Amino acid sequence: MGFLAGAKLLLGATRRMGIPDEHIHTALTRAIIAALVGARLAYVLNHLGDYRDSPIEALRVWEGGASLLGGITAAMAVALPYLHRRGPLLWPLLDAAGPGLALGIAIGRVGDLVVADHLGKPTDFFLGYRCTGADTSSPCVAAIGQAVHQPALYDLASVLVLLGLLLWLGRRQMRTGTLFLVFVAWYGAGRVVEDFFRIDETHGLGLTASQWFSLTAVLVAVGLLVNGRRVGDRSAASTRDGHDVPVESAEGR
Repeated sequence: MGFLAGAKLLLGATRRMGIPDEHIHTALTRAIIAALVGARLAYVLNHLGDYRDSPIEALRVWEGGASLLGGITAAMAVALPYLHRRGPLLWPLLDAAGPGLALGIAIGRVGDLVVADHLGKPTDFFLGYRCTGADTSSPCVAAIGQAVHQPALYDLASVLVLLGLLLWLGRRQMRTGTLFLVFVAWYGAGRVVEDFFRIDETHGLGLTASQWFSLTAVLVAVGLLVNGRRVGDRSAASTRDGHDVPVESAEGR
């Protein structure tokens, strides 16, 4: 549901850019396949110790285990080159994808909360999940009656604010690439903080693989934003009267 909602939001932006729907549909089909593979692969790589004795268990996807960041990265790695070959609109496409990604993540986090997934460390926080002894999608490490953190709830709150910010920024004249860089910086910073409340394997300095990946992405995004470099040129995809140029026209330049 999150993927479809995000795709719908993306289509609204790409239509204004003049990109034919069939290109987006093809890219999204490839993206969802890549996301499923990438999400599982990233999880397995982050938990290799769990599969050392029985590698075949890495294929048992119905038992759970997927990385959101791995899925997003794989999806974009497959979809963006396909679209970029059809017109020099890489940064505008990234800007168009930002709000859709935020919306998709938000809907996915609602699903996490419904099945009590990503339960974290014990806490006295009033928004914690109180352990009851019932089966949940992830272990509830506190005693019955005690609470644990809900990183999925924190992620949901953060990404909803981010979605509102991106939609607001999208209505203003911004340097091309700004929307996507804001998405990366905000969401990456949120994941760095949220993972301190999770229970996951660490890989140096007490940081999880998601934190290392997110921290790297944040540094790059903030560097580009602060440096003020022109990562793209909005006018390159616009005509003199301000209307967007279809991909076929931009490709022929």
